[in-house]
Amino acid sequence: MPTAQTHDSQVEYFTAGSGRALVLVHGTGGSADTNFGHFVEPFADRRTVVRPNLSGSGATTDSGAPLTLDLLVDQLVATVRAAGTEGPADAVGYSLGAVVVAAAAARHPELFGKVALIAGWARTDTRLHLTFDVWRRLERTDHEAFIRFLNLTGWTSEQVNRLGPEGLAPFLAAPIPPGMGRQIELDLTVDIRAELPRITAPTLVVGFTDDQMVPAEHSRALHAAIEGSHYAELPAGHLGIFERAPELIGLIGEFLGEG
Repeated sequence: MPTAQTHDSQVEYFTAGSGRALVLVHGTGGSADTNFGHFVEPFADRRTVVRPNLSGSGATTDSGAPLTLDLLVDQLVATVRAAGTEGPADAVGYSLGAVVVAAAAARHPELFGKVALIAGWARTDTRLHLTFDVWRRLERTDHEAFIRFLNLTGWTSEQVNRLGPEGLAPFLAAPIPPGMGRQIELDLTVDIRAELPRITAPTLVVGFTDDQMVPAEHSRALHAAIEGSHYAELPAGHLGIFERAPELIGLIGEFLGEG
């Protein structure tokens, strides 16, 4: 498996397909596979789909120090450079991944063509801080309750009932990545408001109308802060990358000029 190097980490990443790079960046507690495995096939026939595992996920290693946004941005930048495709890369970030993509696009405009920010946020306000603090406490004390809480708040009520007990079972049995706690600690400190006006790449911001984890108001705030950005909302909870996958893939493809 290829890896990219930063000054203090080794980043695992996966590639598929050929053509201009499309980099997919996972969220808190997710990974290249769990968040974006189902996005590979729809794009790999015309793109080199690149999926890094940021620190705390997969086999990526680092010094073990508390995670910082600077480190994760460096990991994304190192992955884009290591993938070695021609021209600027397009990038899609989900949740914490949207924070990382936004900051990277602001700091390294030469590396990014178009960016899409899904269910992201610019600043951890009081409500988000409370959410992430509950995550932190459950992650430390009761993994089974934590998984159940994530599924309760991540889906819409309609989707929970549509899945039913059998459909929910695989999600309730999913393990929590050992590094999720480190990612949650970073979630508690996010504030990229000063960086957003520096984003020059064409940007699509997508919010989920029923998102209880990162309410859509945060996506609207990202859109308002990024000049010339496009905005869309889909009827879903925070796990809309699964619940509304076909619509989301269609939106991204259209934005990239491939719809």
